[in-house]
Amino acid sequence: MIVDKDFILAEVDPRIYGSFIEHLGRAVYGGIYEPSHPTADERGFRQDALEAIRRLQVPIIRYPGGNFVSGYNWEDGVGPQEERKRKLELAWWTTETNQVGTNEFADWAKLAGSEVMMAVNLGTRGVDAARNLVEYCNHPSGTYWSDLRISHGYKEPHKFKTWCLGNEMDGPWQIGAKTAVEYGRLANETAKVMKWVDPSLELVACGSSSRGMPTFADWEATVLDLTYDQVDYLSLHTYYNNNENNSENFLARSMDMDQFIGTVASICDYVQAKKRSKKKLYLSLDEWNVWNSIGTSRASERWQVAPAEFEDTYTLEDALVVGCCLITMLKHADRVKMACLAQLINVIAPIMTENGGPLWLQTTYYPYLHASLYGRGKVLQPVIRSPKYDSKDYTDIPYLEAISVYNEEQGHITVFAVNRHLEDILDLDINLRSFGRVKLIEHVVLEHDNIKATNTKLHPEQVIPHNRGTARIEDGHIHARLSKSSWNVIRLEVIHEN
Repeated sequence: MIVDKDFILAEVDPRIYGSFIEHLGRAVYGGIYEPSHPTADERGFRQDALEAIRRLQVPIIRYPGGNFVSGYNWEDGVGPQEERKRKLELAWWTTETNQVGTNEFADWAKLAGSEVMMAVNLGTRGVDAARNLVEYCNHPSGTYWSDLRISHGYKEPHKFKTWCLGNEMDGPWQIGAKTAVEYGRLANETAKVMKWVDPSLELVACGSSSRGMPTFADWEATVLDLTYDQVDYLSLHTYYNNNENNSENFLARSMDMDQFIGTVASICDYVQAKKRSKKKLYLSLDEWNVWNSIGTSRASERWQVAPAEFEDTYTLEDALVVGCCLITMLKHADRVKMACLAQLINVIAPIMTENGGPLWLQTTYYPYLHASLYGRGKVLQPVIRSPKYDSKDYTDIPYLEAISVYNEEQGHITVFAVNRHLEDILDLDINLRSFGRVKLIEHVVLEHDNIKATNTKLHPEQVIPHNRGTARIEDGHIHARLSKSSWNVIRLEVIHEN
């Protein structure tokens, strides 16, 4: 692996390490909010959850959905909590208590150190509700909606900058699903009016719900043709699973993400060329994760309040795929400016809680943590030579999946590397030819003899990282032995000669 400081791909937008909290399962109720929990503060926020989330330094969190938003009346979630209405929530067949809404989530996000990526309902609603919500959240005072916010105890506006124009509107499962033309026209008019209320907004248009949708590519081209001048990002959603129990194939799934990103970027460029526009559109990968229970949907018993749903238990191999996906997004940092690991807590999440009980960290928490902490700066495009293999769905899969990030301000170089080999060690040689002298800070490794090993409530530390990696410096090169099926973080400091 050759790493050169002049091979700059792009500056990392920190929002690439974002996440997502939807009113689904126990993400909100029992996740971030549980007034009866021993750690809860006076507002009902679980402090153990906040602590685990703060460690991640999540820059932005998408809210309130997801499928939930397409049937959500935002007015139900503001004002005195005791006066809020309980509603049937049709996206997930539950009862929504509305005890957490826009203002509570804004409070919680500040405590978590995160910005909010708000979503507006373009399923059952449209322009009017969206512009009123922007006015409620962002206008200082002197109008009906801004003064209503003030009457609810929030004198200062929330100043939410990033907004999603609906969610997965191409999906037949979506409340108020639309054709590309129907959605594109509505999204364009909604975006126009939202920006009239607040010209500083950045807006995300819905791309296809997945690459496997029959309308994929046509949807993107049509929607962008109708919205290009008003929007700033196009969304991508993708999930991966190992339901076939084929680890070699599963560990290559990030190659699908790579192709997906490249294809959507090409469509954006096509529309830009067609319109002879000077504006380049960027990508928001605002739903991505490993989701092994994706074949199931909705709770078995209707109209429960916050039932346990999609509470996947993640293995080491799931963590390796998450790591490979993070590396892939960094490889596309020139176009992918935002991304949201879906979701943050309890629902296909790196953090799990028990109602009234403990919190524990899943295997996937650790690659996400390391990337967020150490993956900020300039992505340096490496030159890599690696042995390869073929699997059921992919060919020429490199055993070494890696990327490098240079934080010039700190003088730190970080190499993220996954060894996909299920049986063998990889001997890695890193040539830092343009950096001069460096010293090793640490070599962190996430590994286990059993690739199916997990962390659970009873055994929360079966798969945790250690800093006993083998990296060493010799003749200006970094040499390391990467364990089989392992996630590696090699951190280096550039020594500046006086």
